[in-house]
Formats: sequence, structure tokens, C-alpha cells
Amino acid sequence: MTPEELTSDWLSRVLGGSVDSVTATPIGDGHVSTTVRLTLTSDDPAIPASIVAKVPAEDDRSRLLAASVRSYEREVKLFGELAPTVDIRMPHCYHGEWDAATNDYVVLLEDMSPAVQGDQLAGCSLDRAELAVRELTRLHGPRWDDPTLSDVEWLAGNDPEASADGYALVWAAMFPGFATTYEPYLTAEMLDLAEQFGDHIVEYIGGRERPFSIVHTDYRLDNMLFGTEEGGPPITVVDWGSPAHGMPITDLSYFCGAGLLIEDRRAHERDLVVAYADALRIYDVEVDRDWLWHQYRREAFHGLFITTMTSQMVTMNERSMDMFGAMASRHLQHALDLDSLAAI
Repeated sequence: MTPEELTSDWLSRVLGGSVDSVTATPIGDGHVSTTVRLTLTSDDPAIPASIVAKVPAEDDRSRLLAASVRSYEREVKLFGELAPTVDIRMPHCYHGEWDAATNDYVVLLEDMSPAVQGDQLAGCSLDRAELAVRELTRLHGPRWDDPTLSDVEWLAGNDPEASADGYALVWAAMFPGFATTYEPYLTAEMLDLAEQFGDHIVEYIGGRERPFSIVHTDYRLDNMLFGTEEGGPPITVVDWGSPAHGMPITDLSYFCGAGLLIEDRRAHERDLVVAYADALRIYDVEVDRDWLWHQYRREAFHGLFITTMTSQMVTMNERSMDMFGAMASRHLQHALDLDSLAAI
């Protein structure tokens, strides 16, 4: 599926109303998918004036990454099967298709403009960080420690011990290229910690503790849309290509580690962790504060792993290089500040 195939005839069929014309405008960096805004004209009041469409990435490497982690499949099935069971604000999905034989896919989503995308490079204010942390509990809380999630085959991460060796193999393949490429962004102390982490990755993955829930996996500013004075919900979370059944604190530590600039994170992270625990109570979830802080420290390495893997498997542009460099340095400083290696 390509943007050119999102014709008025095809859209009329899947949206169930007459679409007279369509204009496509590219949006986003397109690391794993190609995303376009479709402006529609129609006499049918049920047809939205605009929607956002996601189709496979144009680049072979990005499509290979998507296939290896079942990204397209998971996004379609997340909207179709699990989205109604959680409370986090995500775009409404008008239509989703995935082809198992070809890994082709398309999703048509609610256009959230005039909401604006967060900026991973610039970081965010404390107000936005608190909003994102509280919103995160609306994903984790409704399915917290839900044993039926283990039966969802496509929802990766059900068995940490079984997957630990696989993570170690991925790290061993990706880390040398990552270290060479991003060395200019990192201090010697950061690189040394990253190398030490590689020696403990089986313990890190295999030692993740339950309770588990649905996790986003890539919960960061570029995947959040924030309301503006012109309109839009306070926050909407997008890019649902990597949901998993796993340790929920990965999302929390990942967001705080790179979403805030380092000094802001140091000043406010304990308060944000407390805010997360307090917000979970809406779902009758009580977490021990010492346990939560230990898991938060431990999961500072989640951001390093995601950054290392993704940066080596997608097509890059200038902003992508700077973004992954900033993320790597912030996540590693996070792990240094919290002595995260000692928490594994």
C-alpha cells in the first residue's frame, strides 16, 4: 500500500460514504511507517474533513524492522482488539488492515490537529511531563496484572526469561554500529556503562518482575500530541506499532529519562514517580513505593536498548541522528545518576 493508492474510490469503500476528492500531505519522520494527512471532500456529513493514514515505509530497511517486530500487525490488532479495553487517549481508528502473507498494512486514524507533536530533542515542561505520566496510568491501570493478556499471542513480551537470549543477540549485533555512530554524542563514562550493560542484558531482561500490563514500549514526546489554544485534547498518544505485555515501569522510566532535559529530570523525577503511583489508585492499584523506585532505576536501561536497536535499523535523516544522539546521552546519564547497573 502506498499513499498514491489511497484514492477517493478506495476511501469511499472503507469509510462507507462517498469521498469526492483526496489530497495527501506527508507528516512525521516515517522511521517505520509512511504517514500522511488526507484532506477529504465529500457531501456526506459522516465523512471527516481530514484523516491520518499510515502505510508501510518506503525504505526496505524500515520495512524489514517492521516485519521483525511485527509492527504493522500489532498496530492494526491493537486498535481492533485492545484499544477499547484501556482509557488512554489515542486517535479513533476508522479502518485497519494487515496482510499476513505480504506484511502490507494500512490504518486510517482520527486527525488530531490542531494538536501539536512533542519534540524529543527540545524536551518538555514539567506540566507536560506530569500530564504524560498521569495519562500513562490510563494505559497500564485498566489491564494491570491481567492474566488474560498472556493469551494474546501477537502481544510480544509474555515470557521475559524465554526472550532474554534473543535480546542479547540483538544487542550484540547492534551495539558496535551504535557505539561507532554515536560516540560523538556520548562521554567515555556513558560508553563504558553501555558496554557493561551488554554483559548483564540476560539478567536485565530475564529478571523483569511482574505484575505486567499493556505497555506502549516507545512512550516518548515524538509520539505524543498536545492540545493548543486552538483545540485538541490535552494529550493524545500515537504510534502504536510496538505494544507489548510487559513491565509497565519501562514506559515510565523511558519517558522521564529522555522526555525531560537532564537537570529538569533530576529535579522532578521522584515527584513524577509519586504522581504515577497516585494516579494508579483510580484503578484500585496500589504499588509499594520502594518497589516502584527500584523498578524505575532498573528500567532506565530500556531507553538505551530501544535507542540502540532502532537507530541501527531505520533510515536516518539529520534530525534522526540528533534525536537518537540526544536520547542515548540522556538515557545513559539517567542510568548513571540512578546507579541502574546495581539494580539489575
